[in-house]
Amino acid sequence: MKTVIVINGRGGCGKDTICDICAGIYPVANVSSITPIKEIARMAGWNGEKDPKSRKMLADLKELFTEYNDLPTKYILSELDKFLASDNEILFVHIREGSEIAKFVEAASKRCRTVSLLVKRLTKDYENGALGNASDDNVEDFNYDYTFINDAPTLEELAKKVEDFFKNKVMRLR
Repeated sequence: MKTVIVINGRGGCGKDTICDICAGIYPVANVSSITPIKEIARMAGWNGEKDPKSRKMLADLKELFTEYNDLPTKYILSELDKFLASDNEILFVHIREGSEIAKFVEAASKRCRTVSLLVKRLTKDYENGALGNASDDNVEDFNYDYTFINDAPTLEELAKKVEDFFKNKVMRLR
């Protein structure tokens, strides 16, 4: 059964690493609601930085396009259509804002199994405070189906922990 996993967490918590590990186990697709916003920002001169100023600009631009024409949600719903027509088993959807997660989960869950996952990293560098925009700073203000604590000291141990977590929790109920 196809499973959509809305994955979220503060920057640097390991979301992409978890998606990469899962891609070594399951057929996976990976999309982000910020992708069309990044394309617009690149046309305006943004060159891919992940500093606080750039993160705020992207968050503000995403909010504008969400209000204007709901571009981020339209984009990920079109990616959901592609996923449902593919051989992939898991679609990871990266969404930061709780209201946007809720909107997507409501739409996607009518079409396939859809769950939400918060990734947390419990280190000093991760807990160092706000990044200066609501999208990043409020990622924990949502009631997620699952929480994964990224506390493995090595990549090998993280891979094992991710494999066990997905096998025994997330994918078990498919």
